Amino acid sequence: MDRAETAAKIAALIEPFNKKGVAITDASTFAGDLEFDSLTVMDFVAAIEDEFDIIISMNQQAEIENYGQLIDAVVKLQD
Repeated sequence: MDRAETAAKIAALIEPFNKKGVAITDASTFAGDLEFDSLTVMDFVAAIEDEFDIIISMNQQAEIENYGQLIDAVVKLQD
């Protein structure tokens, strides 16, 4: 699956978590722009892991600060 297909799937997954209807770009941050709290992040990560059948380690999660980095990480984990 290429980056565009992965981005489209993640965009669909993030929609229910985007309570404020923020316009999402690759630079959108989860804590700042989307105002995700730790529980929301855990739920969102679980949804991604289930959808793509991958595991995102705690170390990887700590390095992912924005939407673009998340897409890149999921693409890399699928390879």
